[in-house]
Amino acid sequence: MVDVDDPASERDRRPWVQALVAVLVFGGIAGVLWGQGKLADSTEEGPATCSSDDHKPGRHVSAARLCTALNRSDLPTLLGTPQEQAETAYGSESSFKDADGKKTSSPQAEVSLKTYSVKLWASDDLRVGEFSGLFSSDEESKTILGHPAVLYSGQTIGLEINLGDNKIGTGPGGIARHLLVARDAKDGGGSFEVAVWRQDDVPPDDTALLRVAERVLPTVPGWT
Repeated sequence: MVDVDDPASERDRRPWVQALVAVLVFGGIAGVLWGQGKLADSTEEGPATCSSDDHKPGRHVSAARLCTALNRSDLPTLLGTPQEQAETAYGSESSFKDADGKKTSSPQAEVSLKTYSVKLWASDDLRVGEFSGLFSSDEESKTILGHPAVLYSGQTIGLEINLGDNKIGTGPGGIARHLLVARDAKDGGGSFEVAVWRQDDVPPDDTALLRVAERVLPTVPGWT
């Protein structure tokens, strides 16, 4: 077990923490490319609903549970677009290994509306304090419902389709706003992350992100 308060241990953890930051930022924006229709129901008969296929007994929190927590009936209102509804909703499981070969799971869920997309991750081990100084230059410390948090920006990836040449590629997209929040008030281990971005590449509203986080996170297993 790594002592996160020991300076040498902190140096050892830094490279894989940095790698995880890259995974979190990219994961939050890659959903723009992959999420359309994945594990989601059609909106022709109403708002999209979450798939429960990935619910695994024994997991502290599954992607399906995250999706259920995020895909609230009042999510459009929290985002400031009450006239909209969820068009896609899905959960997925991913993982990474640290330098010691320890495998850490990172379940995630995403819900997309006409204007906004929202993504939610869960980590069983990582503390918010470990990420200090690793995000963008606009990183800002926050307190969410008494829990330490960090607010920062990320770049989304846009999908570029050239019908003439029949090619599909990627390019810079808009800005995503991320909020990383500790699971408990003492930042003793484990965290959740919520990210929002707009489909039109306009910078998202931080107030909407904070409303979503404050309403959704207390309903996720593991929040204390």
